[in-house]
Amino acid sequence: MKVDLHVHTCYSRDSLTPLEAVIEVAHKRGIDKVAITDHDRLAGALALREMAPELTIVGEEITTTAGEIIAYFLEEEIPAGLPPEEAIARVREQGGVVGVPHPLDRLRRQAMGEERLLPILGLVDALEVFNSRTLFPGNNRRAEELARAHGLLQTAGSDAHTIWEIGHAYVEMPPFNDKEEFLQSLARGRIFGRTTIPLIHFISIWVKIRKLIERSV
Repeated sequence: MKVDLHVHTCYSRDSLTPLEAVIEVAHKRGIDKVAITDHDRLAGALALREMAPELTIVGEEITTTAGEIIAYFLEEEIPAGLPPEEAIARVREQGGVVGVPHPLDRLRRQAMGEERLLPILGLVDALEVFNSRTLFPGNNRRAEELARAHGLLQTAGSDAHTIWEIGHAYVEMPPFNDKEEFLQSLARGRIFGRTTIPLIHFISIWVKIRKLIERSV
């Protein structure tokens, strides 16, 4: 099956993608599962699971004091602003899976970067080694090299904030039904993906500004 492990919806502060559109586009593009990983929110992922349980992995992209981590198989939201070790511990309390998105993307302030990432590598399950919004291919390649060097699982995701991006990156992996099967399947997965055009970042910035204005009115 094809699994896009990094997708945002209108529940994120910088996306307008309706849940219904995620279902429609995923089916059209042959994406069998999507991990909904909204910024510091779980409500969208839980809502999509109600609508399309076979499609949805409940996740969250969590803002920590040292950059972002990504978690899968959650039931309760992890708050933003925790040290990464504490955020990871809260994911573990729920039996969740811990990854790091776009870990070495030097253009993103939310990326951990090697200096902040290395101290917590022993606490995570996987690194995202292909992120479609990472503009420099070498940043993805370095993440893959780091994952291999430390024996970590490898994930891929479109990091879709618009419907056009869904499925731009995915892991082709054997079918799975739960967290344990997911980890076993991911270990046998193959990464596929293409880079998104740089303009897409400006769309996210515009959406974020628009939402801030709407909230202040």
